[in-house]
Amino acid sequence: MMVEPLFRGSCVALVTPFSERGVNEPVLRDLVRFHHESGTDALLVCGSTGEAATMSPEEQCAAIEAVVDENNGRLPVLAGCGGSDTARVAELAANARKAGADAVLVSAPPYCKPTQRGLIAHFRKVLDAADLPLVVYNIPGRAGVNILPETILELAEDRRVVGVKEASGDISQVAALAALARGRLSLWSGNDDQTVPILALGGDGVISVLANVAPTHVAKMIDAFRAGDVDAARTLQLDMLPLYDALFSEPNPIPVKTALRWLGFDVGPLRLPLVEMEDGARDRLIAALRMAGLERIH
Repeated sequence: MMVEPLFRGSCVALVTPFSERGVNEPVLRDLVRFHHESGTDALLVCGSTGEAATMSPEEQCAAIEAVVDENNGRLPVLAGCGGSDTARVAELAANARKAGADAVLVSAPPYCKPTQRGLIAHFRKVLDAADLPLVVYNIPGRAGVNILPETILELAEDRRVVGVKEASGDISQVAALAALARGRLSLWSGNDDQTVPILALGGDGVISVLANVAPTHVAKMIDAFRAGDVDAARTLQLDMLPLYDALFSEPNPIPVKTALRWLGFDVGPLRLPLVEMEDGARDRLIAALRMAGLERIH
């Protein structure tokens, strides 16, 4: 049975604007409006790009509630729920439902390095607590463990598991997952530089860092591919590689938050242990933004 995707196209992995008081809700709402105007298809709040690991549960709830309220039903809202303690992640997932999220994005628990059986138990516990559509997030570079395609397929026996954000970087593994899960699960790229290849394998789009600063570009790239203009989609993908490289010249979200500040969004500081970009890397980032035709908004 074919499953209708939660969204097709570009889902932005939002940064979280901070002030000295916590989450800067007015600026977060401003970002939501920016994406409404820029062709973004879905919103992810409290993901890795949103520095959720440094946020309290109360701050995460406040951020989700602000995005849900400002969005007003226009786009699907996904809430990231991550952590090493299954009980805590389950609590975050339940909070996300109460805050009005449409779905949760859940990664493998970092640091613990569970077995594949442990991963299944973790996701099932969180799924029951959320009782929402769940997107599995495979990012072994951060989590320290790879979620195998067969494990994802076993999780998908529960129809509340609706898709996978694939950020392993292993296109062969993504192809194996696409072959096993076709029609049963949606597949989204978790790496901006692999969006077109994953679309070619039957993917439904991307959950994107790049869309924070170039949302129209990312949306156009996916629209072109889905309209059958593969050459245009490929050109758009390759043209943005210098900016993509600059956005990952230091660990995410250091560069993207720096870029948004330069564009004119008052997203505030990074939280420790993240620190500001080195001057040389920041200069190269600004040069890449300008090369991509991006200029200050405010």
